[in-house]
Amino acid sequence: MNALLLPLKALMFLNTAIASVGKFLAWICVTLMVSSILFQVVMRYVFNNAQPWPEEVARAFMIWMMALVAAAAYREGSFVAIEMLHDFLPRVVAALLKIVLYVAALIILYYLFTMGLEFFQRGFRTRAASFNLPRAWIYLAMPVCFGTMILVNIELLLKETGALLFRDFNDRLGIKPKHGRAQLAME
Repeated sequence: MNALLLPLKALMFLNTAIASVGKFLAWICVTLMVSSILFQVVMRYVFNNAQPWPEEVARAFMIWMMALVAAAAYREGSFVAIEMLHDFLPRVVAALLKIVLYVAALIILYYLFTMGLEFFQRGFRTRAASFNLPRAWIYLAMPVCFGTMILVNIELLLKETGALLFRDFNDRLGIKPKHGRAQLAME
């Protein structure tokens, strides 16, 4: 069990740090996105002098904001999910179904991560339409998003596998049941 607990605790620590930094940077992106939109509104309607770049800048910040918080949302279970089936299945069958779904998600996330890297590499060939920046820096959001989601997926997969194999796994990991489901104990 320790062979699973130690790397999982390290991964949980890493994912917690990534989520904290990602949420902080996402708020900066939201602030900059809203600022660029407000700047464009003032320039267009007050000074009658619309600028070509604020919409594209706001879009880039929106993309990065989403990429920075996607892994934290996945980890917290904030994406849309249908959990009714798990509630009606026996515990072992529900755990096996979750493991299969995590493995399928891992394969898809890996494929999306490699596609994101290809987009990033191709992005150096083009520049943003309204300002002089290679699109690669905007496209970098994709591998960042899917790479961090892969780390979270591995964490969730290891947690589910450990809970299936070992009865006291969640207790040793520090996960307490909340409303019948295992949740990470918040301190």
